Amino acid sequence: MEIWINPACSKCRGALTLLDAEGADYTVRRYLDDVPTEDEIRAVLERLGLEPWDITRTQEDAAKELNLKDREAWPRDASGRDRWITALSEHPKLIQRPIITADDGTAVVGRTEEAVRDALSR
Repeated sequence: MEIWINPACSKCRGALTLLDAEGADYTVRRYLDDVPTEDEIRAVLERLGLEPWDITRTQEDAAKELNLKDREAWPRDASGRDRWITALSEHPKLIQRPIITADDGTAVVGRTEEAVRDALSR
């Protein structure tokens, strides 16, 4: 299992604490330092069963600068998907965290204890 984290994020630290308490075997990826490629983001989205706008932190400064809330400029459909993925790769702070890739090939956004436990059970 791999967990994408920002060490400054309290939700990430909480997920790590729970993983450690459960004795989980995992690898940490500090995704702000080891930025995911567009292909890696596509693969994680596939595992999550989500679209890029579903894992975008729209309150971040970069999101405001890019005007991501403008649905005409940033359509949330197949026509805009690749552009969203490029934005996430170019501005990794926009990626929701933590993301845990489970051993069964799925993934979860581990913002709650329940989501982290779900990843552990897979």
